[in-house]
Amino acid sequence: MMHSKYVLAIDQGTTSTRCIIFNHDAEIVTIAQMEHKQIFPEEGWVEHDAQEIWTNTRRVVSEALADGDISSQDIEAIGITNQRETTVVWDKNTGEPVYNAIVWQDTRTNAICKELMGDEGADRWRETTGLRINSYPAGPKVRWILDNVEGAREKAEAGDLLFGTIDTWLLWNLTGGAEGDNGESAVHATDVTNASRTLLMDLKTLEWDEDICREIGIPMSMLPDIRPSVGDFGRVRARDALAGLPITGILGDQQAAMFGQGCFGEGDTKNTYGTGLFMLMNTGENPKWSEHGLISTVCYQVEGEKPVYALEGSVSMGGALVQWLRDELQMIPNAASIENKAKSVKDNGGVYIVPAFSGLFAPRWQPDARGVIVGLTRFVNRNHISRAVLEAAAYQTREVLDAMVAESGTDITTLSVDGGMTMNEFLMQFQSDILDVTVTRPNNIETTALGAAYGAGLGVGFWSSLDEVKAHITIDKKWRPKMEAEERDRLFHQWNRAVERTYGWVEDTDAEEAPKPE
Repeated sequence: MMHSKYVLAIDQGTTSTRCIIFNHDAEIVTIAQMEHKQIFPEEGWVEHDAQEIWTNTRRVVSEALADGDISSQDIEAIGITNQRETTVVWDKNTGEPVYNAIVWQDTRTNAICKELMGDEGADRWRETTGLRINSYPAGPKVRWILDNVEGAREKAEAGDLLFGTIDTWLLWNLTGGAEGDNGESAVHATDVTNASRTLLMDLKTLEWDEDICREIGIPMSMLPDIRPSVGDFGRVRARDALAGLPITGILGDQQAAMFGQGCFGEGDTKNTYGTGLFMLMNTGENPKWSEHGLISTVCYQVEGEKPVYALEGSVSMGGALVQWLRDELQMIPNAASIENKAKSVKDNGGVYIVPAFSGLFAPRWQPDARGVIVGLTRFVNRNHISRAVLEAAAYQTREVLDAMVAESGTDITTLSVDGGMTMNEFLMQFQSDILDVTVTRPNNIETTALGAAYGAGLGVGFWSSLDEVKAHITIDKKWRPKMEAEERDRLFHQWNRAVERTYGWVEDTDAEEAPKPE
């Protein structure tokens, strides 16, 4: 059967927004990308301009269609994937956000989280939501906005404010926004994977937990409808380039990467090297509660079928550390140049960088940690520091993989990888060495966008089944471990020593509430 039509994926990430159009063979036909501004108003605060993201989304869609000489009539369906916990609250009557989007890396909600823990601690709601109470999920970010933006709580109580992660914000605008479309209201919805990152959803019922919402202080009227990842999310409004096209797939970025890697079987594991590092293991149709610092999450759900769950280990600083080296320290001219610098020295010169810029995420969960560079001597130069930056991604991945193995009781012999950093072959070899497992990279490393495309395509029958999707996935390259066990153990021992130096840096006196926004 010949397919001349395409599926379009909107991939809204932490640093940029992309539109990628795929053909029936899951090949990229055209791609367009725009970065958006990273806003740091206070120490530990990270924000995005939600309107800028929406504007960039429209621009990359138009650019991708034009560059590929593709008409909207050639597109069969649209999929959306997104940075997950990043939180937007907006006025449903005007369509204007009441505050910048608060990014998943942001730590301003630490005081709120401490209050919510009470005497029960960070695991208070873990058996309901799968998540620990910390600054990562979206729920406490909503609470902060309602408490700190003048008039926000009153508007929310009156039913005038809406909340959503970035997928919900884009979907609402695509399907009509404040003005609606042809008399119909915009679709205010999210999928189960994004909802599972809010600290507000019951992981088993896939519904908002009213008691938790009440405890945090979030009116139920703000919350979007929760839908399966593959299913009906409405159609694009009449005045857009994609007018009338169905939106049939939404997945949070890491779940989309699982979908794009074909991790549909229980035990399938992948690691994504993006802004952060995210390892997920498919645990089947029942959620598994971690005892080793991992979180439980929804992997995906196809409409009419049971949800599939995953364990996840999330690390906040992966590619973002390379970006920091480039932009803030200006030690490298561009991200690609770091590989040659790292390869120009025989080792790290004794330097270890622990990027606990927002505390430590999985599996340590130390919100009071802050980043350190240890082992500095006069011998060390920017090449050693560049190498230490890349090695930090591999060490953090090792910590999460060790937790996965401890949790599952099964050795992981092969790790599927994706994301932009996987093009760094020095890092991939070092990753294989420090894990002592084979690392495999697919031919198409754009697995996040591909996963969104697969979801959308399945929703309209463009692809018929998960088996057909999996048949498109091929391996580009494998790395096998070459490092001696003694050296591997020595390096990881030194890494652990470095991590311990980050603990407890933020004292209670440092954690006083920051000034409210004007």
